[in-house]
Amino acid sequence: MGGRIPGSLNRFYRDNLDASGCFKPAADLHQAYTALLGRTPPDAVVHSCGSGVSACHNLLAMEIAGLSGSRLYPGSWSEWCSDPGRPTAKG
Repeated sequence: MGGRIPGSLNRFYRDNLDASGCFKPAADLHQAYTALLGRTPPDAVVHSCGSGVSACHNLLAMEIAGLSGSRLYPGSWSEWCSDPGRPTAKG
């Protein structure tokens, strides 16, 4: 089943990396995440993805950026969509 958790935002984990495959500088990550999150505080962010693996990458990038306190939803989309009673969004 395709879709996403309602209210979720997307950041492709590879956007955290420079051309050599290393994490971008903390200041660059900080700027990118604050632009994405707007006024949402880091401790209100819950990372998810398809299965919980690449979401860890974004959580670590936020920590590198000095935006501490976000959390991981390890079940991610795979768990979320397995319950037909949970809302889903498209697009």
